[in-house]
Amino acid sequence: MTISMYEASVGLFVPYLRNLSALLDKGVAYAEARKFNPTVLLGMRMAPNMYDLAQQVGEACRHATVAPALLAGREPAALPVLEHDMAGLQARIATSIEFIESLPRAEIDTAAERNVPFKLKNGTELPFTGRTLLLTFSVPQFFFHVTTSYDLLRHAGVELVKKDYLGRK
Repeated sequence: MTISMYEASVGLFVPYLRNLSALLDKGVAYAEARKFNPTVLLGMRMAPNMYDLAQQVGEACRHATVAPALLAGREPAALPVLEHDMAGLQARIATSIEFIESLPRAEIDTAAERNVPFKLKNGTELPFTGRTLLLTFSVPQFFFHVTTSYDLLRHAGVELVKKDYLGRK
């Protein structure tokens, strides 16, 4: 069985971004039912030196947009400024999905062996092929941030189960 680069990137990122959006919706419902501002959830973090929930969502979106863009030979989407409010994060997720779904499948599918460098925020460039970028860097980074977002919401008391993380199939 073979899996295309498109399926391994866009086909993976989109459903989990939608799941992440649903997790945030559950967080909002939880906060409203308990009569506190949902924004409180966005400041939660696992440890003092880790990103808070808002930044975890932001990083998941960043990895989900940058990798497919690089694979397609395009500039990554200009995502909205990271806001510490649920509506802003939902807009960021929606923009990410819209962007990566617009990328050309054929160009992504031919990127497996092409050189696809990744530039870190500090300007350092990491050398990858399309396949190694996706499988050893972008997908693990993406799932780290999605999983941490789920864990933060669970830790806050939001009633989530594995099906919420995996999505309703």
